[in-house]
Amino acid sequence: MPLVTPHDALRRARRERRGLAAFNVIQLEHAEAYAAAAEATGCTIVLQISQNAVRYRGALAPLAKAVTAVAEASSAPLVLHLDHADDRALVREALELGFTSVMFDASALPYADNVASTAEVVAEAHAVGAAVEAELGEIGGKDGVHAPGVRTDPKEAAEFVRDTGVDSLAVAVGSSHAMLERTAVLDLDLIDELRKAVDVPLVLHGSSGVPDATLTAAIRAGMTKINIATHLNHALTDAVRNYLAEHPTVVDPRKYLGAGRAAMTEEVIRLLGVLDAV
Repeated sequence: MPLVTPHDALRRARRERRGLAAFNVIQLEHAEAYAAAAEATGCTIVLQISQNAVRYRGALAPLAKAVTAVAEASSAPLVLHLDHADDRALVREALELGFTSVMFDASALPYADNVASTAEVVAEAHAVGAAVEAELGEIGGKDGVHAPGVRTDPKEAAEFVRDTGVDSLAVAVGSSHAMLERTAVLDLDLIDELRKAVDVPLVLHGSSGVPDATLTAAIRAGMTKINIATHLNHALTDAVRNYLAEHPTVVDPRKYLGAGRAAMTEEVIRLLGVLDAV
């Protein structure tokens, strides 16, 4: 089916205290695994291509067009989202390519500049019917170690949402990107305060480092969109390693990547249950 915008799924998930699953795509096998899981469960899934993934591949269009083709061939509702972009030109290219959602991350800028730049992106995206996610606070694992002092302030969050018109807000509540162990401790009280302060869905980045029970608790407290990347790369890599160990003479990448794709599909289906995903 055609790509969908995240608006309806975000609103429903926020209203029902459920999760909207968002998973990152690096290889085509990622997108195929997520589409298969969405078809098996009936859930909406956000397929995310990050700015870092674009740098790795050297261009956005080839992967974006391939992921779009996977989504359009699927019977499941799938969103195509540009993740963690601070490059305005890349955001514009994503919108031209038909992305239905973009994240513009100007959180490294002074607050006033963050607001002004984000508001401009919101206007551009809304003009073509796309949603915009922004970030306030600093989520660890990108440019430094997360510290309590950079957690999102509820009052500032309310002002930021009001002044920018964003559709969702990524907040810093204790998670960190690229964690290999699921040991993150989230500030559930802060999540509750943020949900009460803003009228748009909250986004949890760095969810790979968050234990299952804490993810569920975070959603109940007020998180809505849950981003997971490293955890699924772990599932893919473990499956590939195991397959190659058991079949040391194999050279056909379809064999070991197929095993990795199957492992991701299985883990995504399990995670959708943990998130009580819409």
